[in-house]
Amino acid sequence: MSSIGQSILMALAVTLNKFASSNVQSVQRNKATATVSSPIGRRDLLLSTVAPAAAAAAAVDSRTELLKRYLKKSEENKEKNDKERLESYYKRNYKDYFEFVEGSVKNKNELSEAEKGIVEWLKRNK
Repeated sequence: MSSIGQSILMALAVTLNKFASSNVQSVQRNKATATVSSPIGRRDLLLSTVAPAAAAAAAVDSRTELLKRYLKKSEENKEKNDKERLESYYKRNYKDYFEFVEGSVKNKNELSEAEKGIVEWLKRNK
């Protein structure tokens, strides 16, 4: 059974239990005080159980649509987000090291490709 079906059944069970216990108290009170109260009819009980279930189903549908929109947007921006995440990682974890390497290569005439990349990265991110 799907989680939506389980949620609906749970809502029905809770609602039925709530009304059943209130009706029992009403009957016991009526016998003791000999007054008449209006009991909840079957139609009212059915409507009160269907309305929360329908609202729960509508809420689940709206959440599903929202998640689908977020997934679509995420897929569209995946490449950009991955690049930003990688740059953020470098800034947090390697900036000190790159600056240390930059200090040791300032007086060098011949730079390796990695050293050139580090110097360029530091120029872009200062």
